[in-house]
Amino acid sequence: MDSLESLTRQIAGAKDLDSIVRTMKAMAAANIGQYEIAMESLGDYWTNVSLGLVAYLKNIGLENLDVQPNNETKKTNKSVCAIVFGSDQGFVGQFNDSLSQYVLKSLGTHQGRTEIWTVGVRVPLLLTDMGLTVTKQFDLPNSIKAITALIGSILVQVEENREKGNVDEYYLFHNHLINEGSYEQEKSRLFPLDAKWLQEKGQLKWPTQKQPEVIGDSGKLIRRLIREYLFVTLYKTCTESLASENLSRLNAMQRAEKNIEELLDEIGHTYHRLRQSSIDEELFDVVSGFTALNKDN
Repeated sequence: MDSLESLTRQIAGAKDLDSIVRTMKAMAAANIGQYEIAMESLGDYWTNVSLGLVAYLKNIGLENLDVQPNNETKKTNKSVCAIVFGSDQGFVGQFNDSLSQYVLKSLGTHQGRTEIWTVGVRVPLLLTDMGLTVTKQFDLPNSIKAITALIGSILVQVEENREKGNVDEYYLFHNHLINEGSYEQEKSRLFPLDAKWLQEKGQLKWPTQKQPEVIGDSGKLIRRLIREYLFVTLYKTCTESLASENLSRLNAMQRAEKNIEELLDEIGHTYHRLRQSSIDEELFDVVSGFTALNKDN
């Protein structure tokens, strides 16, 4: 049975832990706000760049190409690179586990060569345990300002692979917010920008009734559009993942805070019962001693 001293230490430890949890919860809530602002600021720009690419590809007649493979061999022999955005820190619930399972399920049927690039230190450990091979690892940015450096590093590797012809398709795997209190896993195709990409972006509607035209040096235009599109898409993906990570941490801290409150309540009741029992014993001893003295007198 716990003593009063032991229960006192447990209560003090639980209160200290509760203070830490409250601080982490406040930080997670603040981080969600800044990442959501970043996502909103990128939304219109990403749409405009995507519309520019759609207009260019339609202008050169790419939309009329057949997006279906001629045979199953072409489909399965493609080399694929999966870029997976996870987390560095813990206390995020099933954030990394659910994403890793989603990646395993998505890549499980692919028979061609596969590369897996990860962002964050926890996802590669989970993927390795599942039997997948992680070929490159990138550090997760700890602030909005650090995202640009990460995207630059990824694009350098993409360009190196493009020059060597190592990878046919790039896919992004990450968690993204779906409403105020939850997130889900998402897979999106990053590159190449071909007829299949154009078909996936078919929901983008040109804002006017006039048909777009390409004016000037089309070579420079497409290079700049592709560069901007890749950068903004990766930036948007990273901010969505970071916002989801902090949401998962916020939910985990809320559950932890509730558990700590229940624990404090339980320990508190035990402490008060034990304290009352101790007081009753002391009073009984006093009464017994007083009664004994009266008998002696």
